[in-house]
Amino acid sequence: MDWDKLRIFHAVADAGSLTHAGDSLNLSQSAVSRQIRALEESLGTTLFHRHARGLILTEQGELLFDATRAMSQRLDAAVARIRDSKEEVFGELRVTTTTGFGSLWLAPRLPKLYEQYPDLRIDLMLDERVLDLPMREADVAIRMKEPSQADLVRKRLMSVNMRMYAMPAYLDAHGRPEKVEDLHRHRMICMNTSSQQVTAGASYVQELLTNDIASLLTVNNYFGGLQAVLNGLGIGVLPNYLVQDFPELERVLPQSESHEIPVFLAYPEELRHSKRVAAFRDFVVQEIHDYRRQAGI
Repeated sequence: MDWDKLRIFHAVADAGSLTHAGDSLNLSQSAVSRQIRALEESLGTTLFHRHARGLILTEQGELLFDATRAMSQRLDAAVARIRDSKEEVFGELRVTTTTGFGSLWLAPRLPKLYEQYPDLRIDLMLDERVLDLPMREADVAIRMKEPSQADLVRKRLMSVNMRMYAMPAYLDAHGRPEKVEDLHRHRMICMNTSSQQVTAGASYVQELLTNDIASLLTVNNYFGGLQAVLNGLGIGVLPNYLVQDFPELERVLPQSESHEIPVFLAYPEELRHSKRVAAFRDFVVQEIHDYRRQAGI
């Protein structure tokens, strides 16, 4: 098998366009097209459906793309391990976490990490899905439950509780609930119970919704819920790690909260000695230590 043709095929399949693939490979569109035709002829099959808006993989193309993607991930892992044999912390680190934690807690703190390691490149993948770390879909994960995949190094970082918050101006205008039953007079802002989220958070929301809530806004991530609360739309069910960065929020019904939600950091066993992973891990651990100390928890 011609490795160069496979490399070009992978770039085309990933970009969905001969032109974009050519740009990334520094090849002309015609050169890329010739290589793809030659590969299709050697395999005796069609790899792409061609239409005006770009290219779509055929069933045979999907099979080959799965193989080249796995090859690419293994090569990336090998290159990373070679680079990590040096003392410097540099190169790409793919970090996956939830949309809420990544956008509201982690991203605002990353400037400190870049100050320490200006040559590090973070690819922050915010997704509620659990990516496969052993298959190198990501290098490091921060998740709201203990990872179940084998061959992972894992560290518990902290615990999170879901609580109710609102803006003081909203509560001044609509009243402060004194008991859970008073929520029926307010607009509730929460995650949609059908969206992907941790069980403790979903159970807490479901319990609150039994109080005959008249007005409801559901969202599919905590960033959207926070924005609604900050704009005075109602009482939001939000994670308590927001309080430090948004001190203007007022807690509603302090006696009410979800069960504890553990937060874990995990990475593949093969990256145990990676200097990039170690730098990121130590940074997050220190930031959480500072957060807990400032929050008094």
